Amino acid sequence: MATDDAFKVTSLKGKVTLITGASSGIGAAASILFAKLGAQLALNGRNVENLTKIAKQCTDHGAAQPLLVPGDLSDEDTVKRTVEQTLSHFGRLDVLINSAGILAMGSIESTDLEQYDKVMNVNVRSVFLLTHLCVPHLIKTKGSIVNVSSVNGQRSFPGVLAYCMSKSAIDQFTRCTALELASKQVRVNSVCPGVIITEVHRRAGLDEEQYAKFLERCKETHALGRPGEVDEVAHAIAFLASDAASFITGVNLPVDGGRHAMCPR
Repeated sequence: MATDDAFKVTSLKGKVTLITGASSGIGAAASILFAKLGAQLALNGRNVENLTKIAKQCTDHGAAQPLLVPGDLSDEDTVKRTVEQTLSHFGRLDVLINSAGILAMGSIESTDLEQYDKVMNVNVRSVFLLTHLCVPHLIKTKGSIVNVSSVNGQRSFPGVLAYCMSKSAIDQFTRCTALELASKQVRVNSVCPGVIITEVHRRAGLDEEQYAKFLERCKETHALGRPGEVDEVAHAIAFLASDAASFITGVNLPVDGGRHAMCPR
């Protein structure tokens, strides 16, 4: 594609992009979309089998073979290895997509310290460390960062306390790092999805009946009257990562069918 294409999301062509949480959900959808846009991909995820399937979908769309850097990012050595392998393979880094995250159910009464630590380690600590290690390389390329947050970071919901806290942290992390890196021409933004149809809710413990009720309730809690699809979030990520968003930084962009603007009772 020529660089003078009308829509500058095509600027992602050839860009070395590290995507975490790429083995499922939003991270997987972003990986496939970035592949279609011609990005060079390094993909991290905990499930190697799923990660391999996503990589095949990427190459099926004509992309170069992605570099797979599997592992659990709550382990510091895995984070370091992920960055080292990406840099040694591609020689540079243009885009970082922090999509890895977990959801856990629990209130102030029922959340124990083990659950709190697990959620904060995956959703915040690993993002902090990975970004810290990637920033020197992103400064060289004047690259961009997109963090996957949630409407839960901006609005309060009972029963998912540690998760809500972790996403508030990511929103603030996004704004602070955006200001710190602006003079280096590195942009940092986040997307804040509403309910998106992925496996994350089932993994958090909802059975099929509970999940069906949860999705039905989305018709009332989201202004557009439905939950979202992973592709809808992936497109917002691609926009923010690309030159189409060249004057946007420090933004926590809701991709939530209007949920952030509502006060449903």
